[in-house]
Amino acid sequence: MDRLIINTLTAEKRFASIKNGKAERLYIEQPGQQSQVGNIYLGIVEKVVPGMNAAFVNFGCEKSGYLHRDKLPSFVQEHGSKAEKQGRSISRYVHQGERLLIQVEKDAAGSKGARLTAVIELKGRHLVYMPSGKYVAVSKKHGNPELRKNMLQIGESIKTETEGLIFRTSAVNHEQKEIEQDLQELRDLFSDIQRKSDALKKPGLVHGKDYFYEELTGEIDRHRNAEIVSDDPEMRKKLAGYKSGQGTEANIVSYSGAENIFSFYGAEHEIDKALKRVVWLENGAYLIFDAAEALTIIDVNTGKFTGKNNLEETVFAANKLAAEEIARQIRLRDLGGMILIDFIDMKDQESREEVARILESALAEDKRRTRIAGFTLLGVLQLTRKKTKLSITEALTEKCRVCSGAGHVLSSETMAFRLERELWEYRGSDYEAVLVESDSEVANFFLANEGEHKIRLEQVLGLKISFLIADSPKPFYSVRKLGNVREIFESE
Repeated sequence: MDRLIINTLTAEKRFASIKNGKAERLYIEQPGQQSQVGNIYLGIVEKVVPGMNAAFVNFGCEKSGYLHRDKLPSFVQEHGSKAEKQGRSISRYVHQGERLLIQVEKDAAGSKGARLTAVIELKGRHLVYMPSGKYVAVSKKHGNPELRKNMLQIGESIKTETEGLIFRTSAVNHEQKEIEQDLQELRDLFSDIQRKSDALKKPGLVHGKDYFYEELTGEIDRHRNAEIVSDDPEMRKKLAGYKSGQGTEANIVSYSGAENIFSFYGAEHEIDKALKRVVWLENGAYLIFDAAEALTIIDVNTGKFTGKNNLEETVFAANKLAAEEIARQIRLRDLGGMILIDFIDMKDQESREEVARILESALAEDKRRTRIAGFTLLGVLQLTRKKTKLSITEALTEKCRVCSGAGHVLSSETMAFRLERELWEYRGSDYEAVLVESDSEVANFFLANEGEHKIRLEQVLGLKISFLIADSPKPFYSVRKLGNVREIFESE
């Protein structure tokens, strides 16, 4: 049975999509690490760079964001052909010190600041509304020409000259009256955003997205027949009555076991595998994942797989299996940007094309836009995948303090969230207290702000928590002892 596992009982929020017994997607959101994509801010232009046709905008975050000329409403709305407008400088459309309402298109990563747009998009149930978009489009999933033509006509009839609309997949199942209602709600939302922006005196957040909830409901829309399991009464209450894009109501099953829900359904193991550099395939071949700031390299090796026929057939069989697993790993690890795949060398062009087709087919249902550019002269397959957030490795690990950044270890935040989930498994037990040994950074997650989080957790679990701080070259924790209060606190 296909399942969607939702784990939001503790501070780190996660869901996993499991299909045919294998995890197809993992989504993890840590406090302080939420994606800014889709958030709307008041920004002030710090610098205009005509040579780049771009501006750098202070929007209240640590790094200024990058805003290209083509993402300015004044550029979009200006009359003239595309060729005519391309020759015009950004200085014509924006100036230093100007206040702008901007939206994050891509999170900051490494040394690069966030990528911004001033052409705001607001997502509704059936529409994406752009107050200054000036065009109408239909989701590419609608292949029927007559249907697309009808929707485009509806869009032109209900929008103003300056507005832009994109019809979402669900729009096909609803009447024009419902679509117009969705549009009006989005117009009202934008008016409210503008009022809040006008009231701000300095750059800052105006409208934040609940990115986790949006990603979760999007995943529910893609799971028509999956069992949806949640460990959190509050999340089940929030999802109650939610109807997917097909108009069917989501059926949420409660999980109340002592073991963490991800461990119970095997998703925790999938996270550990998604962090490994080497992935073994069923036939004995294996993949190696190496990530750099600018790209990800995936190497395919025959390993223990020798095949039963000639070498060329053995290589082709290994590459076909690798292509399917690579597509799954790309989704699981949420890899983005440029990806280079070094398949085992294939001399036959038809074999190369077949492997590329298998990979493309396996990525067809991927929610992120992916483009396969083909093989290079050296036999390396190139593809790009839209990156809007940190990959699993970037989100859950940090540079190793021992090897000076040559490798990665699980971050102190990730270890603290794992400890929190393990402590939840003792909720309602006969134990009164627990002794945890950890490094200072893991302990500080619970002890900061006068132990606010530790106190709240003790009240919920009915379990006193004591920390034994130990020096360590990397973040760690260990549950050392469980017992009554006297035993634990005397052993500190």
